[in-house]
Formats: sequence, C-alpha cells, structure tokens
Amino acid sequence: MIRGVHHIGVNCRDLDRMTRFYVEALRFEPVGEGFGWQDEAVMDLIVDVPGSAANGVMLRAGQCYLELFSYSAPPPSASPPLRPHDRGYTHLCIDVTDIAADIAHLELCGMTFNDRSFVDMGHVKTLYGYDPEGNVIEVQQCAEDNGFTLEDLRAGVS
Repeated sequence: MIRGVHHIGVNCRDLDRMTRFYVEALRFEPVGEGFGWQDEAVMDLIVDVPGSAANGVMLRAGQCYLELFSYSAPPPSASPPLRPHDRGYTHLCIDVTDIAADIAHLELCGMTFNDRSFVDMGHVKTLYGYDPEGNVIEVQQCAEDNGFTLEDLRAGVS
C-alpha cells in the first residue's frame, strides 16, 4: 500500500550553504546529525552509482522531508539543473500564507525570481523561482476552499 511521498532528494554543490538556505528561507528543520559514505558497496548499490561518496542531511517541514546530498565522487556531469519544461523531477512547491511577504523573505535568503511577480489565478497565487544553486521552487498561496490546500491534505479530503 502506497501511503504517500516520503521525501524529495536534491544533490547540491555546497551542502552547508543549501542547508542554511532551506532552514532559514523555508523553515525546514534538520532531522538527526546528517550522514555520509565512501567506499561502501551497499550504498553504491542503493544509489546505483559505482564509486560513490557523499555527505547529506535530512530536513523536515510539515509533512515533507527534504534530503540534501553533496557527492564528492564520482565527478558530476556537466549538464545544468532541470528547467520546468524538462522531463524528470522539475520542482519543489512550497505553500505560503502571504505570497508577497514570503517572496520578499525568500529573496533576502538568496532565492531569485528573474524580475517577475506572482500570478493570481483566482484559486492560487503562484510564482516559480530558483534556490541559490538554480533548483526550481514554486511558491504558491492557495485560496480557501480551492480543493487542494494543505489543510485538505491533512484532513484526507479528496
């Protein structure tokens, strides 16, 4: 039985900087002390990357875990981070209560929005931006009773 999404993983160039960003900007909290591995065949098998070595931290906010990694081996590929129109996991969406104030806070913490403002669609106000390493984060403020608020999720409303 699938119970839901457990966590989202993000590979980072600078683990300390990205941990600070997600803690300060998005109010995630660290879970435990962090972790790491090197020359561990079982970890190479799990992540499907021969010769892997990494450090990481698990963070939590509300009902979402975020796992940040920084691999020291093997060397990263030259491909850029995914954009919203690329195939694959393309963004993390955070729900906010005051989108204008929260965007200002996120900008002070290092997030960028390419000189754009949020769009009010009626049922949701939304804007895509970028964390300090270019990963896409959607900032959204749901209208009450739009059918997919966090409160609906917690209450099991479908």
